[in-house]
Amino acid sequence: MRRFFTFIVVLAALAGGGAVWWLNQGLAVDADAVDLSVEPGTSVRGVAQAVNDAGVQVSPSLLYWWFRLSGDARQIKAGSYEIERGISPRSLLRKLVRGEEALRAVTLVEGWNFVQVRAALSKAEQLKPETQGLTPDLIMTALGKPGVHPEGRFFPDTYTYAKGSSDLAILKRAMRTMDKRLEAAWSQRAPDTPLTSPEQALILASIVEKETGRGSDRALIAGVFTNRLRIGMMLQTDPTVIYGLGESFDGNLRRRDLQTDTPWNTYTRAGLPPTPIAMPGKAALLAAVQPAPTKALYFVARGDGTSQFSASLDEHNRAVNKYQRGQ
Repeated sequence: MRRFFTFIVVLAALAGGGAVWWLNQGLAVDADAVDLSVEPGTSVRGVAQAVNDAGVQVSPSLLYWWFRLSGDARQIKAGSYEIERGISPRSLLRKLVRGEEALRAVTLVEGWNFVQVRAALSKAEQLKPETQGLTPDLIMTALGKPGVHPEGRFFPDTYTYAKGSSDLAILKRAMRTMDKRLEAAWSQRAPDTPLTSPEQALILASIVEKETGRGSDRALIAGVFTNRLRIGMMLQTDPTVIYGLGESFDGNLRRRDLQTDTPWNTYTRAGLPPTPIAMPGKAALLAAVQPAPTKALYFVARGDGTSQFSASLDEHNRAVNKYQRGQ
């Protein structure tokens, strides 16, 4: 009887002239904005109570009956919301029905390695650190790819998320995106490519990503490495050496480093390294499978972000003298 009486009172209030005023009246909030979390399966009454518990100064019963009488109560979506000071009951319901969650964003940059990815996720605002303390192997197991090396498996992009989301969920989205991007690129591969699998395309794309100073050179750089792979020539690319050195690399690549054998050293080992060395973007993936037609086997940085390409060693040495040694 008490609940029925409350319903009659609220109905009368909302039916009167004061209803329009109340529905559009700004609500008092404990701060400029408060966080509201609506868990899946929460009842309409529970949502109204959660709004009050979050710091919005409104009667839960009155809000509950407004939700019910609006006809939209069943459309309220679970999620994480920011409720600003002065929001009206009408605007509040609209926000909940539309699922206008308070989203944060984290950006994973092309060319980053997995260590840099984890560092970015650890600093991301309001992101639950589920991977904290986990080894890369355990992370990949949690993502459903046990035994797979994590390097290069995540697509570089900006990912939005709701407050309280986990870093593992972001990694899963980035991994699925990379899988789709790689599949799409592989389906467009040149018929004469020496690459034999999407895995090899991903590895080559990661090298192209790290070697590219300017986007316009990307396909030509891929063409150089493709030519080398085709004739069995060492790739001899510095980023693979640096990756193999790991934390021991101090920022200065020395001759002895080029001679230090690691699984990723393409000066001491033929062919592609065993894993990617970074996250390639879409352009690098396409360049790896659709390299520019070229006779070049060498390239050297000009110092302005572009590269000079050469078909012979003599030509390359002259370019090195000009652009690297100033001769």
